[in-house]
Amino acid sequence: MSARANPFADLSDFEPKPSAKPVPVAAIEQIAEESGFPSRKAKPKASPAPEPALLAPMEPARTARRYTTGRNRQINIKATPETIDRLYRLADDRNVPLGALLDLALDALEQNSR
Repeated sequence: MSARANPFADLSDFEPKPSAKPVPVAAIEQIAEESGFPSRKAKPKASPAPEPALLAPMEPARTARRYTTGRNRQINIKATPETIDRLYRLADDRNVPLGALLDLALDALEQNSR
């Protein structure tokens, strides 16, 4: 049977390794430049930021929609931007939440398929 190591044994022969001398920052930057490593430092701005009018137009933010309806289940569907805009437009025109509009659409679909 092998003997267990004593956790309270003398560890005086255990010494940490001596720490290395720090390398000057200039030497590190020179070696990195010579080796072709890109710097993570921010580059000075070469040209001013583009005017806001030149940026791509953003979609207008939708207004908050808060209804107390008793609906507590969520569905997630993928659709084209046109379909999503149409869905929100129809709900806004009728002043109903999206779930109610879905109910109306399903009712209409069932009536037309009979």
